[in-house]
Amino acid sequence: MPRVLPRVLSDYSDSGTGTLTRKGSPVSEISRDEVAHLARLSRLALTEEELTHFAEQIDGIVATVAAVEEVDTDGVAPLSHPTQNVDGDVSVMREDVPETLLTAAQALDQAPKQARGRFQVPRILGE
Repeated sequence: MPRVLPRVLSDYSDSGTGTLTRKGSPVSEISRDEVAHLARLSRLALTEEELTHFAEQIDGIVATVAAVEEVDTDGVAPLSHPTQNVDGDVSVMREDVPETLLTAAQALDQAPKQARGRFQVPRILGE
């Protein structure tokens, strides 16, 4: 059954082997044996079906990255902050306003048990 490709991968086709190709050139040629080798290194026990499935998924990921790399970004300034907008403005976020904190004595007053100025909790590990 052929895979349905996202629009960004419309120039790619699936030959039925799990390898996405563009204009006849393989995007990725990771084999089932390479996935099996990685699984052994990771100490994962995978079935034959899982090995084939993961090889196809990795090929899809590599094809997606290849498609993204083809996007023309000339003249597009990189963002310097995760909340920065494309026009350079920083997204509106609330001010970081410090609030009054509890003192140690106030916090301990709320504790069901305390000992020597610390919270006392039940023992959970045997010695």
